[in-house]
Amino acid sequence: MDTLKVGMKHTETWVITEDRTTQRGPYKVFATWSMTRFVETTASGLVAPHLKPGQGQVGVSITVRHMGPTPMGKTVRGEAELIAIDRRRLSFKVKVFDDTEQVGEAEHDRFIVDLDKYFANLDKKLANK
Repeated sequence: MDTLKVGMKHTETWVITEDRTTQRGPYKVFATWSMTRFVETTASGLVAPHLKPGQGQVGVSITVRHMGPTPMGKTVRGEAELIAIDRRRLSFKVKVFDDTEQVGEAEHDRFIVDLDKYFANLDKKLANK
């Protein structure tokens, strides 16, 4: 995590397949819930190579603005920029584009976790059935 720096950028692309769409009239279009997942995936992709052994990451907040439709079969591009680091909290701005225009933007925070503690918490919750 020490190698993460404000200003770093990462890009991801997705093809809009049927499982990433919602129905609007006769059209299947990129769903907002899927855009939310795409924003997390793009930011996560920036962080992953910088984690130390035993570290993981989780999303803690996200605000997505879906600005335009993208039909099934088209490609979207997510561009994440790391805009702030506060100890283990990482803040991102993410822009989403299709072949024609910008179709989304988001503010997203992720948190670096110690996996041993994270898994112990999950185990404790599972034991309390």
